[in-house]
Amino acid sequence: MKGTKLKNVEGMFGKSDPFFELSRKQDAAGGLTWDNVHRSEKVKNNLNPEWANAIVELSTLCDADLDRPILVSVYDFESSGKHVSMGQFETTVNALVKASETHEPIHLKQKGKDVGTITIVNAVVDGMEEVTQRMAQASVSPSAPYAPAVIPSARYAPAAAAAGGINFVDYTSGGCELNVAVAIDFTGSNGDPRKPGTLHYLGAGMNDYEKAISAIMGILQKYDSDQKFPVVGFGAKYAGTVRHCFQVGATDEVHGVSGVLDAYHQVFKTGLIMSGPTVFTEAIQTIAARAISAQEAAARTGQQTYTILLILTDGAVSDPQATAVCLDQVSDAPLSVVIIGVGDADFTSMKFLDDSSKPGKRDIAQFVEFNKHKNSSIALTSETLNEIPDQLVGYFQSKGIAPLPPLNRSDSTMSIGVEEEEIDLTLEIGEDEIVVTGGGEGFVDGFSNSRN
Repeated sequence: MKGTKLKNVEGMFGKSDPFFELSRKQDAAGGLTWDNVHRSEKVKNNLNPEWANAIVELSTLCDADLDRPILVSVYDFESSGKHVSMGQFETTVNALVKASETHEPIHLKQKGKDVGTITIVNAVVDGMEEVTQRMAQASVSPSAPYAPAVIPSARYAPAAAAAGGINFVDYTSGGCELNVAVAIDFTGSNGDPRKPGTLHYLGAGMNDYEKAISAIMGILQKYDSDQKFPVVGFGAKYAGTVRHCFQVGATDEVHGVSGVLDAYHQVFKTGLIMSGPTVFTEAIQTIAARAISAQEAAARTGQQTYTILLILTDGAVSDPQATAVCLDQVSDAPLSVVIIGVGDADFTSMKFLDDSSKPGKRDIAQFVEFNKHKNSSIALTSETLNEIPDQLVGYFQSKGIAPLPPLNRSDSTMSIGVEEEEIDLTLEIGEDEIVVTGGGEGFVDGFSNSRN
C-alpha cells in the first residue's frame, strides 16, 4: 500500500511520519466499535509513503468474511504515543483485492474532506480453499461425537473454526476451565504508596490496580470452578536482589477476587524494596509452564483447560524486543496474556507487543490502557477480554482438539467481603527505590471509590 500527497499534520517545520492501522468491526458492549488488529511500520518524513507488505490473518481481520467492513486509518507517528490522525477509509478484503487489480486510487478522508490518496499496490488472499476444505473435515459426525476436529495447519485454524461455527461458548459449555493468573508491577516508578495519587496508594478509596483486578477478575472467576488463582509480582528487591517473578501472598494460590486483593495488600508487609527495571518475561514463562502442565493433566482425564495471565504494570517494559521473543516462544502454550497499562506512562512499546506476533504464530497478547476505560468497568472488561475467545479457539483448533460435549453445570457464586484492619506503614524513600516494610488496608470487590 502506498500514499500520495498526504496532508502534512506535523506543522510547518517538519513532515509527518505516516503509518497505517487495520481495524475490524467488533460487536462489543455498548454497540459496534472498531477494534485495531494490525499496525504497520512508520515511514519517516514522507508524504508519499510506500509501506512494506503485511500478512494479516483473515480470522483476525474479518472472521474469514471477505465482505465484512474493515477500516484503514493513517496516522502521523508521535514518540509520545499521541499519534495524529491523517485520514481513513472504510473497505473490505474483496474491495482491497479489486483495488490492487485496477490500481484505482482510494481517497483518504478527514472530516469529510480529501486529505490524499491511497493506492493498493498488491493484495492477495491466500488459503481460502484450504479453509473451506478443512471446514468440511472439521465437521463432527453424529456417530463419533467426541472425535477431534483435526486441522492439519495451525495457520488458518482460527478462520476455519469461525467459519465452521466452532466458538468459545462451545468449549466453555463443554467444561473447558479457564485458569487465571495475576502478575503485579512493584517497581519504584509506581511512587510512594502513602501519597494520594500514586498508583499503589493505600489510603481511602480503591487505587487503579485494585479497580482493574476487581473488574476483570470479577468476570473471569465465573469460568473457574475452584476460583484459585496464582499471584506473582515483579520489579522488587528481596535480600538485595531484584526479583522478576516472586510469589504474592502467603500461599501458591489464593481464593477468589478477595484473595487476590488481600495477597496484593499483604505484600506491603514483607519488607520488599520497590525497584526496577520493568521485566515480566520471567512471569510469562512461569505461567506458560503452569498452563502447559495444567492442560496436559486435564487431557489425561479427558478434560480441557486454558490459562489467562493478567499483567498489571505502570510503565513501558524495559526490553520490548526480548518480551516479544518471549511471547513468540510461548505462543504454542494454552495461554493468553492480557497486559493492563496503569497510569500515565508512554505505552507505545506496549502497543508494539500487542502487534508483535509473527505470521503463522498465534497472537496471544492484548494490551489495554486502563486510563481510557477507568470510568467504566464494563468498557474495561469488554476491551480487555475481547480477544480471548478467538485465542482460546485458535489454540485448541491448532492442536486438533474439538469441544467436549456440553455439560449441565452451574457456576458457584461468591459473596466477597474482607474485614478492614489497621496496619502501620513504614517506608524509606530513595532516589530510585522505595523500601516498604508494612502497610495496607482491607479491600472489597467492585469498581467503587471506597473500602466499606
